[in-house]
Amino acid sequence: MMARLLDDQALERSSVVANCAMNRERGLTGSNGYGRELGIDVVKMITDRLSGGAEAFDWLDLCCGAGKALLECARLVDDPRLRITGVDLVDFFAGPSHPGVEFVTASAGSLALQRSYDLVTCVHGLHYVGDKLHVLTRAASWLSADGLLVANLDLAAVLSDEGRPLRRRLTEPLRSAGFDYDARRRRVECTGHRQASLPFQYLGADDQAGPNYTGQPAVNSYYASA
Repeated sequence: MMARLLDDQALERSSVVANCAMNRERGLTGSNGYGRELGIDVVKMITDRLSGGAEAFDWLDLCCGAGKALLECARLVDDPRLRITGVDLVDFFAGPSHPGVEFVTASAGSLALQRSYDLVTCVHGLHYVGDKLHVLTRAASWLSADGLLVANLDLAAVLSDEGRPLRRRLTEPLRSAGFDYDARRRRVECTGHRQASLPFQYLGADDQAGPNYTGQPAVNSYYASA
């Protein structure tokens, strides 16, 4: 039986989503840092690109929480060519501010962006998003020609209209659309700008799904085959 499903507006008012503390205090490095969760050294990636002669480096971080990791990165790189944008549903960002970092209060699914990005990340943020697949495909469209998208994605939270995890029914369409999925690490990646689509229709979200593999309450997303 399908759970009681919420639309995006109701989901954003949910206490599970609004009170999520997943990325409030997360830093760039360390046992709980971006490097460990994403499997990349963000600072090295940026400095390698800039030292190689790039005119600029743009990093977009979705569901950034307080944004401590972004401010830390800006201070470490200390290069005016680095531009970082952090997006979160809750307007509660860390300080002091840095001229290379901007914070945007918005849902990841409704962003209207005017430029492309060399790096797009989402550290555990998709756990609290309703239409996770929509955010993934939109994020791929925001990449530069050689940009990288990395996000945590739990396929156990992507369900059919019968309430069963899509898992293998989703992994092949993801690969066909240009995404690589690491089932062990629950991580999805994509390289290079693309207009991707997936053969699923979003039905709504369940904010009463309970804890996921992180131990934190999360949101299940329901889809019908398109």
